[in-house]
Amino acid sequence: MTFQRARSEEQREIRRRAIMDAAAAMLDEMPVAEVSLNELSRRVGLAKSNVLRYFESREAVLLELLDTFLENWLAGLADDLAQGIDAHEAPEARAARLAEILSGSLASRVVLCDLFGAQGDVLEHNVSVEVVKRHKRSSLGRLAVMTELVRRHLPELGDGAQLFCLMSLVTAGALSAYVPPPPSVLAAYADEPALGVLHVELRDALRISLTSALLGVLPRT
Repeated sequence: MTFQRARSEEQREIRRRAIMDAAAAMLDEMPVAEVSLNELSRRVGLAKSNVLRYFESREAVLLELLDTFLENWLAGLADDLAQGIDAHEAPEARAARLAEILSGSLASRVVLCDLFGAQGDVLEHNVSVEVVKRHKRSSLGRLAVMTELVRRHLPELGDGAQLFCLMSLVTAGALSAYVPPPPSVLAAYADEPALGVLHVELRDALRISLTSALLGVLPRT
């Protein structure tokens, strides 16, 4: 794909969208750390200097992708929670269902989890203060949406709902770095099964972690 110089706001938006789409496609093929500005430029058909007209760095591209992926995830999560949680069940039962739905939904979005995992030590570096401020404003808005969803189905959490939501996303990012293990670790488990006694899939690891967190903060009746 090649572009001529953008002369209108609509054309500039088309360029921005093409850059983000190319970066998203790369994340389906490789981890965040391997996404380079050179390869992104090649795939989108623009010189690297032209890509930098639209995004100040590859980290800025990935931060915007994180926000887009998070928005899309939350839109689907609202329906999943509405369909999967019975408001008449006891708080403990609703908490277990909430953890199960959240873990399954997050585990099915590996790229989103990888971006969460890279946010602190990769994505928020090599970006300007203005990009960080814009990203943080958007993130707080997304967190508020998630908090309201969780509180709607588990009002017993009260003010603890926001912290639970934040830690859920941080946990998803942290666990995605270990699950699934690299081929060498899987080979070690196959050769000596006792070494993998604590190995679990990402969905199961998230479910265990989120269930424990929810049951730990629920008020006791």
